Amino acid sequence: ETKKTIKMYKSIFNLTKKFSTSSNPYASLKKSLKVGGQEYQYFDINELGKDKVEKLPYSIRVLLECAVRNCDEFKFKKSDVEKILDWENTSQQDVEIPFKPARVLLQDFTGVPAVVDLAAMRDAMVRLGGSPDKINPLCPVDLVIDHSVQVDFARTPDALEKNEEMEFKRNHERFEFLKWGQNAFDNFLIVPPGSGIVHQVNLEYLARVVFDSNGTLYPDSLVGTDSHTTMINGLGVVAWGVGGIEGEATMLGQPISMVLPQVIGFKFTGELPQTSTATDLVLTVTEMLRKKGVVGKFVEFYGPGVNTLSLADRATVANMSPEYGATMGYFPVDAGTLEYLRQTNRSSDKIAYVEQYLKAQGLFRVYDGSQEDPVFTDTLELDLSTVRGCVSGPKRPHDRVALDNMKKDWNACLTNKVGFKG
Repeated sequence: ETKKTIKMYKSIFNLTKKFSTSSNPYASLKKSLKVGGQEYQYFDINELGKDKVEKLPYSIRVLLECAVRNCDEFKFKKSDVEKILDWENTSQQDVEIPFKPARVLLQDFTGVPAVVDLAAMRDAMVRLGGSPDKINPLCPVDLVIDHSVQVDFARTPDALEKNEEMEFKRNHERFEFLKWGQNAFDNFLIVPPGSGIVHQVNLEYLARVVFDSNGTLYPDSLVGTDSHTTMINGLGVVAWGVGGIEGEATMLGQPISMVLPQVIGFKFTGELPQTSTATDLVLTVTEMLRKKGVVGKFVEFYGPGVNTLSLADRATVANMSPEYGATMGYFPVDAGTLEYLRQTNRSSDKIAYVEQYLKAQGLFRVYDGSQEDPVFTDTLELDLSTVRGCVSGPKRPHDRVALDNMKKDWNACLTNKVGFKG
């Protein structure tokens, strides 16, 4: 029975290998890019028709590049590329496309089962007579341990140290297993406890913005096993949260099958008043998008007002994607993104090829009037100068009340019938 199983797996492997190694029909789109004495390669999507590509939302251009680069007429087909290129029409038809994220982001609650599954696959490989070293994630996987900490100590100078000590005592077996996983598997990085929240670490350290894989450049993208993975959209990285099974499938090289999404353009003009915060902005945006209805859609922010927002403000807006219902809230890479990369100590060489590649690929956004805005499924607009201090909740983020209306709202709630706001 074991011999039959091995024979079956070998035939499946050989069939998959035959198709997956087929030549890319878009190989002719590969170009060279010289940056600071280093030569890189990339697939130029503008060769598919610059007029068509320039009309696409920037988030859709990332999906297009992915399909072109991975096209093998097996997992990714020319027809998929054509569907994405004709996004303006096909996005209204619920067509499916494959998408292969560049990496996977895990936190420890969902990361431990993933490593257990990989370990079980290695064990099965040994039973089948193969080498366990062949079982590895096929794309970079970053696991940030940030969900294990509990607050046992507070209001003392050594509270942090004591809480971390308790965290290690409680989770010793889990952490020992994860440490083994980091040493055993290729493409697997673990960020230890006490380093920060997973999304903060992703922004400040893990995000590549542009990948360099053996001299080939392509946009950073990921799926994460946390709903607020979208925070990285503020850095110009296409990403959203998925379940554990989808995350593991991506780790093992399988593309995600997704409906080609509609994209709602959200234009920002003006500048936030000094008395308004990013929280006031995101609650206003959430209220507007909940009214609009953006479930299953991308939201892409653009307009001159984006220039006035810090990266932290953009990340705050992107982080609330689950609350306003969108798959993601995307800010294309611009000069503000590059400035953040400098602030977080990315190397000058890295920033140079990020900038030059994205400009060559038509993925770099400027708001000086030299670029036409892409075509969106629909648009909204907000003058940032109109954003006022507000509160929301406690359960529904779109139940926003302006601070100057709080007294009136409070008095009304006191006399309302028992129920919502009563």
